[in-house]
Amino acid sequence: MTPADLASIYRQYIACLNTRDWSNLGRFVHDEVSHNGKRIGLAGYRQMLENDYASIPDLHFNIELLVAEPPYVASRLQFNCSPKARFLELDVDGRKVSFAENVFYAFKDGKIFEVRSVIDKAAIEAQLSTLCGRA
Repeated sequence: MTPADLASIYRQYIACLNTRDWSNLGRFVHDEVSHNGKRIGLAGYRQMLENDYASIPDLHFNIELLVAEPPYVASRLQFNCSPKARFLELDVDGRKVSFAENVFYAFKDGKIFEVRSVIDKAAIEAQLSTLCGRA
């Protein structure tokens, strides 16, 4: 698989997430996927995403940076959304916040097999402290 092929698959995966096309998630995610070192499988991965959308109804994945070097993809995703209540142990309570996620993927058999993700929680904390200061 070429870097361009892998980047294309990744963009299709992000489109699948943004349209909440859960029936096609298995086209992109391996049955034995792990997330941050924990094997959760495709069903667990889908449940994690469904929970994310339930708690953040306006969730939308925006690719800011994408590097593909088979079998790996590195991406910086940008979010501008309004979590309904608590998010990352923070009381966001429907306020609009912007943050980034740095995520690394390992592919196996053309599908995402491992995901390592770090969300910029400090950016959210800074916004919440500014928003609270305005109240």
